[in-house]
Amino acid sequence: MDQMTPEQKVGQLFLVTFKGTDARRDSAIYRLIVDFKVGGVVLRADNDNFEPAGNTVPKAAELIRALQNHVWDASQTQDRTAGTQVLPYIPLFIGISQEGDLFPNDQIFSGMTSLPSLMAIGATWNPSMAEAVGNVMGKELRAIGFNLYIGPSLDVLEVTANSANTLGVRTFGGDPFWVGEMGKAYVRGLHLGSRDQMAVIAKHFPGRGASDRLPEEEVATVRKSLDALRQIELAPFFASMQASVESRARMDGVMVSHIRYQGLQENIREITPPVSLDAEAMRQVLTLEPAATWYQEGGVIVSDNLGSNAVRRFYDPTGQTFDARAVARNAFLAGNDLLYVNNFVEPIDNDSSTTIMRVLDSFAQKYREDAAFAERVDQSVERILKLKLRLFGEFRIDRVLPPASQLAEVGRSQSVALEVARKAATLLSPSAAELNIRLPRPPESRDQIIFFTDVVSARQCSTCGEQPIFSVDSLKNAVIRLYGPAAGGSIIQGYLFSYSFLDLNTYLNNPSGLAALGVNLADAEWVVFALSGDNPSHPESQALRRLLNERPDLILNKKVIVFAFGAPYLLDATDIAKLTAYYGLYSKVPAFVDTAARILFQEQSANGASPVSIPGIGYDIIRATSPNPLQVISLYLDFPVNPEITETPITPQPTETLEFKVGDVIPFRTGIIVDQNGNPVPDGTVVRFIINTLGESGTTQQIETVTTGGVAKASYRINLPSTIEIRVVSEPAMTSQIITINPLNGEANISTEVPTPQPTLTSTPTLTPTPQPTEEAEELSETTLDYGFWDWMTMLLIVGGGGVGIGFIGQRRISLRWGFRWGMMAVIGGIMAYLYLVSGWFVPLSPLASAGRWGVAISSLIGLLSGWGIGWLWQIRLQKAQKPTRKP
Repeated sequence: MDQMTPEQKVGQLFLVTFKGTDARRDSAIYRLIVDFKVGGVVLRADNDNFEPAGNTVPKAAELIRALQNHVWDASQTQDRTAGTQVLPYIPLFIGISQEGDLFPNDQIFSGMTSLPSLMAIGATWNPSMAEAVGNVMGKELRAIGFNLYIGPSLDVLEVTANSANTLGVRTFGGDPFWVGEMGKAYVRGLHLGSRDQMAVIAKHFPGRGASDRLPEEEVATVRKSLDALRQIELAPFFASMQASVESRARMDGVMVSHIRYQGLQENIREITPPVSLDAEAMRQVLTLEPAATWYQEGGVIVSDNLGSNAVRRFYDPTGQTFDARAVARNAFLAGNDLLYVNNFVEPIDNDSSTTIMRVLDSFAQKYREDAAFAERVDQSVERILKLKLRLFGEFRIDRVLPPASQLAEVGRSQSVALEVARKAATLLSPSAAELNIRLPRPPESRDQIIFFTDVVSARQCSTCGEQPIFSVDSLKNAVIRLYGPAAGGSIIQGYLFSYSFLDLNTYLNNPSGLAALGVNLADAEWVVFALSGDNPSHPESQALRRLLNERPDLILNKKVIVFAFGAPYLLDATDIAKLTAYYGLYSKVPAFVDTAARILFQEQSANGASPVSIPGIGYDIIRATSPNPLQVISLYLDFPVNPEITETPITPQPTETLEFKVGDVIPFRTGIIVDQNGNPVPDGTVVRFIINTLGESGTTQQIETVTTGGVAKASYRINLPSTIEIRVVSEPAMTSQIITINPLNGEANISTEVPTPQPTLTSTPTLTPTPQPTEEAEELSETTLDYGFWDWMTMLLIVGGGGVGIGFIGQRRISLRWGFRWGMMAVIGGIMAYLYLVSGWFVPLSPLASAGRWGVAISSLIGLLSGWGIGWLWQIRLQKAQKPTRKP
């Protein structure tokens, strides 16, 4: 820093963008990074920084190498020039926001591995999946040359029936703990994949999950107190901030959002300016732990885009004026170290580079004139340089640029997306209780299927051709590839038809305009919708709702299947009630389309669970992550009290004897407490241990603690030589095992029992524990298991032979008909007697059940004779009824 000029110092504070792919010596971006010493560049698709599909990745790598080499060459040329001040070489930050799920959240649409959205990762409830995706993202972006990753989003998405949240699938979910766990794993994956050569800047600090509009277009407002922010919005950021550096789960910086927080300063009626532009609001957040420690240890603060419409409208609602120097200065003095500027142009300038150069000059001049401002600049530059040194170790071009050979590995990790798709897919409706009633059998070969797709397309650049992201026949083609003539012929290709939502919208407006669609829809047994999201700017995205509300007759008695490849919470309860099945896929990359096809044909189940609330099906994420009321919480002694027994923790057997005495401390813990989706409950879930001291002076004591990793721990000191019972509750889970301690002469009998639930007046469901078998029942079960094939054969031989013999006697003495009747009655009687007396199906304590083969023989003979006797009595009674009455 001692070698740096004011211009080079203030240049390090800026992350700039530029138009096109021209980085030659006469370009605007060359002047910014070489002459004005700008320290970072962000590449964006809407700035035409990328070439068309096929050349996107290699050309991006070529552009990044050119930018870095320009800065390196300038420093080397300067070193060789006599009489000039030698300036140190400082590599550029080359940043990108590549969130997954292709357009609109990715900047590169082809050439890289198509990775899923964050919400799809969240739906796996598996941090290892987040790490795996982050690893691929980090490896491929670093191979191209990027060293600054703007992401992931650590926002906690709040969804209500009336919410208009615009995050879509750009977040891991709606539970603060799980967003934090997934976020840490994703950050770890980014660091590992990039070999710790890419800075991770999590967004949108301090959290925009409760905002009601696009912060890029207008400054949104979040009405929450500081305590509420700490518990929900800030929790995932804090989780990553307090992770150890060695774990690689700690983010390097945060991007601060342009959001007002009403109530941030402990006054719910006071509305702050956007936190990114307000020093007091920023200070208040950054002095909270663990943010304060993280910031002190070098965490970098990055502003969101200062050229956005939201910032422009905040300073001038008319949008006619824009003072770039004032905006940049205010953002910097508010506490941002790096100022991200895109479309940062004043009305009087022809382009943004001119405006940025003027802002840089003003910053350098103020640095020379204002000592306090210079000190503030030095503080931020020090943070930035330390971060760059952590990435590269030494400022040399060969350390900054990745080996060209790594580029060959980009785009070859699709198996990760397939695994996430398999684990994330969720059956949203019908519920599990209705599954067997409402879910139809898969399509048959001659079933006609019509697909409607919410088409998504994009351009990699303004002059590039339109690139299909989610095409009209994406799902149909997946079905043909997996089940068509070349894959077993489960379906007939000619019976499949595809239309876009625009087609459906047109048909609803004028049915005669698309008569073929009407015919195909009328003939179809299956109507399948592929939703990519809800785009208010495209009226056709409302086509499904229009069909359900305006023309439900068109889908009457048809199987209507909806796959949500975007946000799963957009349909309301009335819409969902009209569907046969509603699935959440959460991402529209190809692997998820294939998964939807397999689910449609029931080759694959959808056993995932939504990571966000879905009001339309009554699914609330906070309730879903609460303890499952049907579980029996297990209890264990955490370790023996007396070290001479053993020094390692033990899991007590059903009956175990240890030495205890008054004054000893008993440590105990729960097993893993699971939530209603079957995952460990979030850390911090409240658990109460209840200790009952039995006897005349019986007392009850409660110890309240919280879970870590789904497990809660506590300890209790023995005060009286009385029997002690320990159980645990974590509402609404009210049933647990019981540890009973009976101190007798310095010893204790410790048994872990499952209590018998007592009837309660509450509606909280409880799980009926499995009864423990008695010795008598165990003995019987072992006996009945001895009866197998040869016992059946013994019975059948006795009964069959006896029946034939009795039938023969009957036909000789009376008639052929009665011989057959006697024989059948004897056979039926023998079989019934065996089942009744021996097998234990009807009389579990029959004495013949323990008599082995003799029991089989005796019971068969008893039944044989009984059946014959019934047949004989039947014959006598029938003869008497048919005997003629004597006349007088």
